[in-house]
Amino acid sequence: MKKVIMIAGGGTGGHIYPGIAVARALQEIEPSVEVFFVGTRSGLESKILGKENLPLFLIEGGKLNFSGAPLTKLISLLKLPLGFFQSVFLLLKYRPSFVLGVGGYASGPFVLAATLLGFRSAIWEANAYPGMANRWLSRFVHQCFLVFEEAKAYLHCRNYQVVGVPVRHQLGQSAGGSQKRSSETNGEFHLLHYGGSQGSRAIGRTLCEAILTKHEWTKNLKVVHQTGSIDYQDFLTRYQGHESTVEIKEFIYDMPQYYLWADLVLCRGGASTMNELAAFGLPAIVIPLPAADGHQEKNAQVLVQSEAAHMILQRDLTPDRLVAEIQSLRQNPDEREKLKKNIRKFFRPQAAEEIAKALLAR
Repeated sequence: MKKVIMIAGGGTGGHIYPGIAVARALQEIEPSVEVFFVGTRSGLESKILGKENLPLFLIEGGKLNFSGAPLTKLISLLKLPLGFFQSVFLLLKYRPSFVLGVGGYASGPFVLAATLLGFRSAIWEANAYPGMANRWLSRFVHQCFLVFEEAKAYLHCRNYQVVGVPVRHQLGQSAGGSQKRSSETNGEFHLLHYGGSQGSRAIGRTLCEAILTKHEWTKNLKVVHQTGSIDYQDFLTRYQGHESTVEIKEFIYDMPQYYLWADLVLCRGGASTMNELAAFGLPAIVIPLPAADGHQEKNAQVLVQSEAAHMILQRDLTPDRLVAEIQSLRQNPDEREKLKKNIRKFFRPQAAEEIAKALLAR
C-alpha cells in the first residue's frame, strides 16, 4: 500500500514553496509516495502548484489574525466550520500516514481535523514568534519543525526539531555557487526589491519616489522591482522614462537568477525570504511587515542582533532614510561582506530532506 502524505497550507509563496520543497524531497527519497496539497481559493496555491504539476485540494478558509475589517474577519470565521468538515472528508478518503501544516489559511483547519481524527501530524513553524494558529496547534501535533530556535519558547509540543526553511530545489542547486556577479565587472550596483509573492506597496512606493525625485544616487544603479499583481500597472506608469534604471516584474519565478544578479536586497522579513538570503549570502535591508503579531520584526531582529542584516521599521521609512541606508551599504563593501558572512550561518541546506525523512519514518 502506498504511503500518502498531505501538506496543508498556502496563501503566499512563503508557505507554498517550502511545502513544494518537502514534497520533492519525499518523492526523491521514496518515489512511490503520494503527496497531496490542501489549500484555499484565496491564495496563490492554484497558480503555483499548477506549474509544479502537484495535486491540490481546495477547502474553505481565510485569515483571522489581522486588525480592522470586522466584516472580512466574520466571513473568514464563518468559513472555518465548512473548511473543517471538508478536511475531515479528505482525511477519511485518503487516510494519510502523516499530515504536515506549513502555515497559511488551510493549515489550521486541516491539521486540527487530522489531530482530532488521530492521524499523525506536524507543523512547520517559519517564524521566531509563531502565529496564533500554530501556537494553539502545537499542543496537539506530534512534532514541530522550526526555523528559529527562539520559537520554542512560545510552543507546547512533545517533539521539536530545528531544521530551517525547506528550499526550492533550483535555489539549493544555485546557492553558494561561484558565479561572478555582472556588477563586479561593469561598475554597476544591482538592487533587488521584492515584497514576497504579493509585493509590498509601502516599500515599493517609497523606493519609486526615491528613484523619481532623487536622481544623483541612481547613477550606475540598476533596480529590479517586483510589484505583485495588484500594483503592477501602477508602477509601470510611474516608472515611464526610467526603464534604463528600473526593470519591473509582476512576479519573479526564477529567483536564483536574480539572487545571483543582486548586490543588495530590499525586502520584507518573512522566514522564507530570510532563508533564501542566507542561502545566497546576500546583504539586505529588511523592512518588516507591521503585522498584528510582529513576527517579521522578530525574524529581522534575530538577524540584526547577529550583524547579518540591516533593518528599517516601516513607520520610519521615508525616501531620504531609504536612500541613506542603500548608499551607506553601497559605499561600504566591507560592511556588505560582513553581512554576507554572517547571514550564511543561518542557512540549513538539508531542511527539506530532514523533514521528509522524519515524515517517512513514522
